[in-house]
Amino acid sequence: MRRIYLDYNASTPLASEVVEAIRPFLGEHYGNPSSMHWAGQPAREAVEAARAEVAALLGANPTEIVLTSGGTEANNYAIKGAYFRSRIRQPHIVTTTIEHPAVLEPCRFLERLGARLTLVPVDSTGLVAPGDIRRAVTRETILISVMHANNEVGTLQPIAEIGRFARERGIVFHTDAAQTAGKIPAEVGGLHADMLSIAGHKLYAPKGVGALYVREGQELEPLMHGAGHEAGRRAGTENVLLIVALGAACHLARTDPCSERMRALRDFFWQRLQETFGPGVVLNGHPTSRLPNTLNVSFPGHLGQEVLDKLEGVAASTGSACHAGLHTMSPVLSAMGVEARVGLGAVRFSLGRVTTADEIEEVVQRLGPIVREGSNNRGALLNDA
Repeated sequence: MRRIYLDYNASTPLASEVVEAIRPFLGEHYGNPSSMHWAGQPAREAVEAARAEVAALLGANPTEIVLTSGGTEANNYAIKGAYFRSRIRQPHIVTTTIEHPAVLEPCRFLERLGARLTLVPVDSTGLVAPGDIRRAVTRETILISVMHANNEVGTLQPIAEIGRFARERGIVFHTDAAQTAGKIPAEVGGLHADMLSIAGHKLYAPKGVGALYVREGQELEPLMHGAGHEAGRRAGTENVLLIVALGAACHLARTDPCSERMRALRDFFWQRLQETFGPGVVLNGHPTSRLPNTLNVSFPGHLGQEVLDKLEGVAASTGSACHAGLHTMSPVLSAMGVEARVGLGAVRFSLGRVTTADEIEEVVQRLGPIVREGSNNRGALLNDA
């Protein structure tokens, strides 16, 4: 039974172009990029070339790109950096109920230091209303952070409209674009973003590298203190190998986009699921405004993790969890108001550059007996929900 990978929102394999780009830095180019001699120069040039590629993907200037260890660090830097530079006595932060923990947890940490936090709700498709963001803002609001697209259901947020409002009010606006960069356009100008986070392992670079776009003139307190790396914004010797990989991945995303192909495969997948299961399968997330590669579906009355456990060899995700025999639903689906019998049966399939129609058809065929097998005892599965 062949293995099929449909968990690209969790992590992507390294693209062959990325592997080739980093080969010389596995042994040949080993100098410290801060060194002024012959060994450091190739490393410095490689870092700056990669920075330029990240900037090109985001429609930014290279000087506005801070290279980080990943999306989590980028989000932490944006949120904590804005807070610690604030001169307001009790700074106020606005975000949404469905943000990634890499945004929500830094916000909750700052609450313990005296910040006020407002979590704006979303509708049943996972969409936040710009009007609700506007109404949440106060005179003490220093930061609005709204993800570009949700990692679980793929719903795209009205970032440009929120960004315009924030700019008009003089409020710093940050968006977590870890799931969108490389899948859909994420140019900072069109989004009106002051800060934007990306993660390398979501766009065919390795884990452990990412970047934060910081608009020219935006001041942040550094998250990492030490020497003056990254123009004094992030201390620590640059990880040249991974930075080169990120640059190559951003170049690939910009010059060889695959969003339309992934969207066609995603829609084919959803069509085949509907043909196979009819009302026995439910779409989670916005029906049209969502990531081109993401299909989050529920098999009502089933447990998503049990479906995946039986779907041997297929890598996909479910947002539900089981603790001591008690099943809990994804916080994202809960925030969307999805009822338990539907939400507990959720499975997220996320497609990638090398996903094929044959793989999708095989998954649909293998799902058939798994879903039908449990159809007669659906209620029993949810007694402990």
